[in-house]
Amino acid sequence: MAGSYQNHRAQIEAILISWGTGAEAAERAAEVMAWADLHGIDSHGLSTLTVYHQRWKNGRINMAATPRIVRESPVSTLIDGDGGLGHPTSRWAMEIAIAKAKNSGMAISSVRNSTHFGACGFYTEMAANADLIGLVTTSTSHIQVAPAGGREARLGTEPISFSAPGLDGEPFLLDMATTTAASGKIRNRFNEGLPVPVGWLVTSEGQPSTNPLEAAQKGGSLTPLGGTPEGSYHKGYGLAVMVDILSSCLSGSTLMTSPMHLKQPYGQDISHFFLAIDPGLFRDVGEFRADVASLCGALRATAPVDPARPVMIAGDPERKKARERMRTGIPIGPGLLAKIRAIAREHEVPWMLDGDGD
Repeated sequence: MAGSYQNHRAQIEAILISWGTGAEAAERAAEVMAWADLHGIDSHGLSTLTVYHQRWKNGRINMAATPRIVRESPVSTLIDGDGGLGHPTSRWAMEIAIAKAKNSGMAISSVRNSTHFGACGFYTEMAANADLIGLVTTSTSHIQVAPAGGREARLGTEPISFSAPGLDGEPFLLDMATTTAASGKIRNRFNEGLPVPVGWLVTSEGQPSTNPLEAAQKGGSLTPLGGTPEGSYHKGYGLAVMVDILSSCLSGSTLMTSPMHLKQPYGQDISHFFLAIDPGLFRDVGEFRADVASLCGALRATAPVDPARPVMIAGDPERKKARERMRTGIPIGPGLLAKIRAIAREHEVPWMLDGDGD
């Protein structure tokens, strides 16, 4: 089934409101989640409602949160998310960083006591749309990644995103987990009853596994980016630690390696890092953008191995997918659709997704 972007976003918003989320926070969160699905990042959109629903019922998300500024300077802001949805708090944090960077040249917002905030790329795109360079990192709630060479999970997927403005509407936009695959992709495989590819997961003995429940229920773990020692997975491991330092150590959140992780109020204490840099500190912004566009254009012009698959730069595949899905609708697998429909029924939310209603 594929439904329109408008109905997709409206369905998410209505469900969040039914859980007690304020109208403005629900609207801002739904936009981030629908953006992810529109751009083909299906692990961070509608499917996350199944996770948020359980966390909310278990008292692990404060749907009536009131984020507040704890500490501030002309170039920095520390925000406490009050255990609420990470999306509206993170949009506020990046908006503050952008405003300060426009005034001071660069700025950082750090957030603690938050929850999952969706796709990192949404926030770095905010910076790029403001003619700024953006860097965003976040810690995660689940400990499901073993350090390189280890048998015990100590880290999360620790995502990172970087953006730089180039041609209008075509920034360089890198958005990636520091694991071989994002946990949401594994969750989507489980929702549809599918195995995961070899290399995404290993057992507690370090052996490859295709069971999507390996890390969640069987003591296994996700692999750091690279997948194996031969694939240089120490690099993914190093990036994950860097993300934790920027996200958790800087904000004062509990560390993934701390026995107190997941034992804080609302049980998550996820932390985020938002950096905005004005290229105008160094040179004319238009000239900087022209160079970024030139670099990206030269890379795209590289002769491809397969003529049917031209070389792209980070952000291109997602923009291509967004154009396609805006025309044809956002697809939803039958397994996920059934779960979202059950949630809507449980909370008496009107069904808005195209092609499937009562």
